[in-house]
Amino acid sequence: MDYFAGTQTPAHRLTDPAEAIAALELAVPGMTSLRLPARQAIDWPVLEAELGVALPADYKLLCELYPSFVIGDFLGVGTPGPGRETGWVEGTLEELETIAEWCAEADLAVPLHPFPAPGGLLPWAGSPQGDFFLWSTNPADPQEWTVTVASRSSVWWHYTGGAVQFLADFVTGVLEPWALPRVRAEAAAW
Repeated sequence: MDYFAGTQTPAHRLTDPAEAIAALELAVPGMTSLRLPARQAIDWPVLEAELGVALPADYKLLCELYPSFVIGDFLGVGTPGPGRETGWVEGTLEELETIAEWCAEADLAVPLHPFPAPGGLLPWAGSPQGDFFLWSTNPADPQEWTVTVASRSSVWWHYTGGAVQFLADFVTGVLEPWALPRVRAEAAAW
């Protein structure tokens, strides 16, 4: 039986992408060793046109500065490197099929729907155990999107900050992990 655990809100939402990256790098000290020597030139206009929506600036900066990585051997963030934009979109669209199944099966008081439904859920990270970390794509401005967690153990919850701030708050233990394990503050390239 699925259930909604609740909503967690950061004390202060980080709206500046560089500030969110700095918070993540502070939370995961080894993160900076993964930083690419030069910013990746990802073709965001092509990727976003294929996906059908613009993505949040904090996530785009994260992808330009870092390769795909995993935090604490648990939370994996796959980034669309240059030349791999179409493959990233295809993989994301495939994951939406699973998200659609989960949303249909979830017995939640407020039904959730996958993207491209208005306010639909769009995956941005996952775990090897099958947990999903999703954007709630409402409101229309991607800088205001929030995070929804769909755990493999059928617990759903929301976080009212952005994706990169979520990573920092999750690692530091600011967030109650609700049905997820606590993770070590370490990162490795994926």
